[in-house]
Formats: sequence, structure tokens, C-alpha cells
Amino acid sequence: MFEWVANPEAWVALATLAALEIVLGIDNVIFISILVGRLPSKQREPARYIGLVLAMLTRLALLFSIVWIMGLVEPWFTVLGQEISGRDIILIGGGLFLLAKATHEIHNSLEGAESESGTAAAAGFGLVLVQIAILDIVFSLDSVITAVGLVEEISIMATAIVLAVGVMLIAAKPIGDFVDRHPTVKMLALSFLIMVGLTLIVEGFDVHVPKGYIYFSMAFSMAVEMLNLRLRSKRAKRGESAHLCNAFGEDGA
Repeated sequence: MFEWVANPEAWVALATLAALEIVLGIDNVIFISILVGRLPSKQREPARYIGLVLAMLTRLALLFSIVWIMGLVEPWFTVLGQEISGRDIILIGGGLFLLAKATHEIHNSLEGAESESGTAAAAGFGLVLVQIAILDIVFSLDSVITAVGLVEEISIMATAIVLAVGVMLIAAKPIGDFVDRHPTVKMLALSFLIMVGLTLIVEGFDVHVPKGYIYFSMAFSMAVEMLNLRLRSKRAKRGESAHLCNAFGEDGA
């Protein structure tokens, strides 16, 4: 099962696949961070780690059910000349779920009608885990099918998934804290999820969207937002300095 350990090409494949799994898991981490942000503070950390463990278990379960997964690409029925498979149904359903959830989160953020305690109380621990589990199934299916197309050894795929989730476990809290501190980043992340949801829907109808375009648009938007955050930070520091100078001037007078 692990004969590939002595094969350098297999290690290259493992590194490539692990990097791909990490990239595919970024959306998952951001979405989990947004969901757990609606929980009371003491429940956020356990929910974040349980959510990522669920993601790993879901991917491993789907991976070891590889024959069934590949069978999902076979057409189940036809609608208006469009063949629909099990994979298509999951992608379309998952895309609609992302659109609905991201729109709901944007609405709550913009309305601002809920206090922090009310928001935390409205989001139950179990409900958040259910939403995370649904998201994990959608993203896991897509990433596992991608992995199957890249690597033949199932042990390499499983190792790559475990490594990727390990990295995400380390990065989850810093990412979550950063998103909580910066509402504009949260809004940008929710916009990304709407774009991902639309992408899943169109791919469910066999319209291929090159992932490079999506990753580039996300990276470009995030780079612009980082520049805006840096600019706002500098302006805030200048404002504080000016305020201190005025305060000392008034004291001296």
C-alpha cells in the first residue's frame, strides 16, 4: 500500500496534491470561521476544530468510497436535453446552499439589527456543525474527484488530505480572528462564497469554469483589500498622533 514511499515521483505527486487540497480548503476555512463567529466565544474554538475534523473525515470517507464517487458522474436523468448526474445534483444543491447562506450572512452584517449576544444565542452549536457538515460534503466531493484525476495511489490521496487538514487546523484560528477583526474582509469572503456557489451551480450543468480565473480574482481582490487595510491603519495612527499632539498642546497652554 505504501510502496510509493521509495518513489521520488510519488513524493512530488503528494506535495502537489497536498498543496491543491490546502488551496481547495481555504474557502472551507473561511466559511467555517464565519459560521463559528456567530457562536458564543467559548464555543468558537471547539466548533472550529470539530468542523475541520469533520472535513477530514468526510474527505477520507468519500475517498475510500471511490468507486461510488466515480459512479456519480454517470447520468441519472435528463432535463431539457441536459444530462444530470449525482455529482451534478450535489454541486447544484451545494451551490444554492452557499448562495443562500452567504446572502443571509451579508444581510445580517449590513442590517446590524442583532446585538452580539443575540447573534450568538441565535446560532446553536449543533446547527452550526450541521451547516459545516453540509459544506464539507460539497467541497469534499469536488476535491476528492479532483484528487482521483491526479493520483492513482489511494494512500497518497489519504496522506495528502490529512496533511492539508493539519495545516488548516493550524491556520484556522488566525484566519478566523483576522476575519472577525476586519468586517470588510468578512464581506469580501462572503462575496467569494457567492462566487464559489455560482461556480458550483454552473459546473453542475456541465459548464466548466477554469479554477485559475477564480483563484486570480480572489487573490487580486484580497491584495487590494490588504492595501486598503494598511492605508486605514496608517491613517488611524496619524489621527492618534495628531490627537496626542493637540492634547499635549492644550496641557502646555
